[in-house]
Amino acid sequence: MGYSTAAPDVWDHAFADASDSMLSSDQCVIRAQHFFVKGLIEIPVVGSEDVFSWGVWVSLSHANFARALDLWETPGRESEQPYFGWLCTDLPVYSPGTTNLKTHVHTRAVGRRPFVELEATDHPLAVEQRTGITPERVREIAEAVLHPRGKAGS
Repeated sequence: MGYSTAAPDVWDHAFADASDSMLSSDQCVIRAQHFFVKGLIEIPVVGSEDVFSWGVWVSLSHANFARALDLWETPGRESEQPYFGWLCTDLPVYSPGTTNLKTHVHTRAVGRRPFVELEATDHPLAVEQRTGITPERVREIAEAVLHPRGKAGS
């Protein structure tokens, strides 16, 4: 129960052929200067055992990205301290936008995407992560993601 994006917002398909850039299902490097990992913002669904998740991209410092890669296939990596990062995915159902929200990326067991914890602010996404969402909100998100409304005048 969730939605995911294929690349960070700043990715351009022109980077695909560049030797200093790469995009996989879990990691991204742009021009050997910008480093990203894919993780999950998990939101509890109130009144159930369900969790709604957003598959998002978070930028990391070069040092933290290198450390995450070093440990990518290492059992026990979940004991690593969280990495600071900036959210690099704009989720269209939130206003204001979600790009550049502060996060902590928690590494989990090998084979599991990292958990993305948003800084505890009053941003609607951060509030939902802390307090949960209703099944009605899940349906509202699904409708907005699957059937986006055109911009005025289009």
